[in-house]
Amino acid sequence: MQILGHFIHGDRTDIQENVRTHPVYNPALGTEVRRVALASREDVNEAVQIAQEAFPAWRDTTPLKRARILFRFKELLEANADRLVRAIVEEHGKVWEDAQGELGRGIEVVEYACGALELLKGEHNRNVGPGIDSWSEFPPLGVVAGITPFNFPVMVPMWMFPMALACGNCFILKPSEKDPSAALILAELLREAGLPDGVFNVVNGDKEAVDALLDHPDVQAISFVGSTPIAEYIYQRGSAQGKRVQALGGAKNHAVVMPDADLDAAASALMGAAFGSCGERCMAISVVVAIGNATADALIERLQPQIEALRIGQGSRRGLDMGPVISAEHKQKIISYIQAGETEGAELICDGRQHPMQKESEGFFLGGTLFDQVTADMRIYREEIFGPVLCVVRVSHLEEAIALINAHEFGNGTCIFTQSGSQAHYFSDRVQIGMVGINVPLPVPVACQSFGGWKRSLFGDLYAYGPDAVRFYTRRKTLTQRWAPPAGSAQFAFPGNG
Repeated sequence: MQILGHFIHGDRTDIQENVRTHPVYNPALGTEVRRVALASREDVNEAVQIAQEAFPAWRDTTPLKRARILFRFKELLEANADRLVRAIVEEHGKVWEDAQGELGRGIEVVEYACGALELLKGEHNRNVGPGIDSWSEFPPLGVVAGITPFNFPVMVPMWMFPMALACGNCFILKPSEKDPSAALILAELLREAGLPDGVFNVVNGDKEAVDALLDHPDVQAISFVGSTPIAEYIYQRGSAQGKRVQALGGAKNHAVVMPDADLDAAASALMGAAFGSCGERCMAISVVVAIGNATADALIERLQPQIEALRIGQGSRRGLDMGPVISAEHKQKIISYIQAGETEGAELICDGRQHPMQKESEGFFLGGTLFDQVTADMRIYREEIFGPVLCVVRVSHLEEAIALINAHEFGNGTCIFTQSGSQAHYFSDRVQIGMVGINVPLPVPVACQSFGGWKRSLFGDLYAYGPDAVRFYTRRKTLTQRWAPPAGSAQFAFPGNG
């Protein structure tokens, strides 16, 4: 069986004997298709050393030349789209069209990073004092790393490394061991685009590799996307080592549906937001907060037949709505949440455990699940399920909905469906969430903005990609200069300007 290695110093590494490996499954078939080598601390140290050696030359490469390499990389991504999409579908289980969308959103960040010359412009002031000029520059940090999750094996890495490379850093990617092939393809395309060897490296691995990156003194910054417990661990351990850390954690995203909303449009939008990617995305809508019983009843009447009609199957087929979840273990975890919802008294409207694909296929399939009469004390409300489970909570008015959302530990994304501008404005002003949609169920910012939540959905001060990424992957340097000799005698008091 094929064993995938790492990508260090511009090439895939040879597999050593007796190396630890992890199985890689095709979730739609339920079968192991290959294995991936798990990096040791020594492997990580080698990658960091190679990146350190490549850093001075890459740092001194002009932003324009870096941008030209990223332009070529973008063209190669488009030319190799089917190859990347196929890798996502095979190892993640995502349906073809969803995998195409993932790639497209990643390419948007590459396009933004191609503006490196503009993004890295400093600020300049002439004559801040007599004959004195002052300006700022934004040099790179050095070697930086990204630790990425299974659910977006192409998009989330491209939230990180294009901006890091554009800023002049060398990058080490530790992708999920569940779907590692896409990261190795990205590395090969960067090499083909002209990126110098050692500037971008991939180390596959588990906790040993993660801890090695967190502890290595020459890794200056860590970017992470994943669950909240791991995000908190990475933030605390990395920060204790003096690193700059950006750790995006979990979510429980609420969609408020007002009585005046276009319920047909809202139901259609919620179907994609809740069940796209099998709900395995941090921006998935997992809770509908219906204002009033009449709104809840009418919405469920529209959602139930659409959930029961979901087209579920192997993602290589076109025109499907959902594929499998990532693993047998994760499938059982989602099933345990459905059982808990029943036990705690929620009304089960649609039961994903009863879908024919769940019973007939060896793959890790579940149908869509819909709960009504969910309350804030239930596990299915409190915890992130990360699967195709949608909960309906009934409240009486908008203020109650806002209080409910603000009381939750997560603050990643939310949205409101309404035809009232004043209600939308009231909601967006008062809700304590990082990303807010108005009649937009997945308010994922475009590449020129930045992505991140509040509360326990983000550990660190800066968001992912966009303008915040420039600040995350650089450090400010301020220069003050005067060429004309100062007039008069020595001055011992602290000098003023002007």
